[in-house]
Amino acid sequence: MELTQMQRRPVGVVLRFSLPAICSMLLTALVTVADGLFIGNLVGKEGIAAVNLGLPVLYLFLAVGLMAAVGGAALAGIALGRGDAAEARRAFCQTMATAAGLATLTALLVLLFLEPLLVLFGAAGAAAQVRAACRLYYLIRLPELVVMVLNSAFGIFVRAEGRPGFALGATAACAGANLLLDGALVAWLGWGMAGAALATVLASLCGLGLYLWYFARRARVFRLGGFSFSGRFLRQSLANGCSEMIGELSTGIAMFAYNLVILRLAGADGVTAFTIVGYSAYLFNMVVVGFGQGVSPLISFCFGARQQALAGRLRRVAARLVTGAGAALFCLTLALAVPCGRLFVRSAPVLGLIGQGAGLFALSFMPAGFNAIVSFYFTAAGRAAESAVISLARGLVVLLGCILLLPVFWGMAGIWLAAPATEGITLLLSLWLLRREARQAGRG
Repeated sequence: MELTQMQRRPVGVVLRFSLPAICSMLLTALVTVADGLFIGNLVGKEGIAAVNLGLPVLYLFLAVGLMAAVGGAALAGIALGRGDAAEARRAFCQTMATAAGLATLTALLVLLFLEPLLVLFGAAGAAAQVRAACRLYYLIRLPELVVMVLNSAFGIFVRAEGRPGFALGATAACAGANLLLDGALVAWLGWGMAGAALATVLASLCGLGLYLWYFARRARVFRLGGFSFSGRFLRQSLANGCSEMIGELSTGIAMFAYNLVILRLAGADGVTAFTIVGYSAYLFNMVVVGFGQGVSPLISFCFGARQQALAGRLRRVAARLVTGAGAALFCLTLALAVPCGRLFVRSAPVLGLIGQGAGLFALSFMPAGFNAIVSFYFTAAGRAAESAVISLARGLVVLLGCILLLPVFWGMAGIWLAAPATEGITLLLSLWLLRREARQAGRG
């Protein structure tokens, strides 16, 4: 990384680091959407509802993995900015060991308590067919969720080394393998939910093999090997990554609340409609995360080099780009929500719900992108408290209040409006935190 390039061409540098990450995340998202297409057309709307009911399990793993990976990667990036490659390498090794240990422990706990967890997430209120499909799908995917955590962490460090193209290639290989395996196991062999889950497991293992090869043979700074464990680093990295953990856990809790309220208001049709519209939000979130993963190492490097003003400039560039992407996807959602919905299901009630709610839900995209970039910025700067406040507000406190309160007045319209209302309120909080940081920097 070169500070002169960041200063002269901040937009170009942000795009150079972010676009491969965005493409990687979009490929990951498209795998999920493709799974939905196969399940929706070959299993039925009950299969889509089953996947959505178990999503809190997925977010639990993402929370654990991101807490370890993002926090450790930020500290490693700051070490690189100081010119301390040995410390950065040690941070990488300990971060990966921590991510692997926490993900494995989470998998064992989920395996022991899968049935009560699914009941807690709302499966008890769904039809027997939906409950059975949900249980089967996530039981098979459990090993893959551990691999998913490792792949995500490896990808962050590949980008931190300045090799975003390799991370893109690994993700593309995973996506291609998943699509081929979906076609073979779901469409050709007719294995249904089990085939879709197994396809994801095998594709993720393909990605893990590529990352292990890279860090054993090609890595320039972050090489796998022995390290001396540091309790101080563990505490710092987990504290620094706690905002990402809070964000993912909060998303899981919010999904649980969404499912409970939607099942009561509109049944399985409502859950299916919300899941299909949610794919647009999922795609946009992948764009945001791609920008965040692209710009975060740059910001950490700038703070390590004591270039805080440049870090703020990079954050503003990323925020403008993400907001523009949110506006574009809002327009696409308005125009294409129902036609795209027909690719998943033929149910008239489900398509009617999609037509009513997609535009309302998509209002959240522009403020959501800004809020997420501000959260990434604070994490990359080592200011975990501010990042955690934003994540907690937009992912849990404000969102839960909107999910529970707005449907009382507006029914399903209130469900669709919960996300934009939450992001709008959080936007005010993000602006206040940025202004407070600017005042503190002025006094410093």
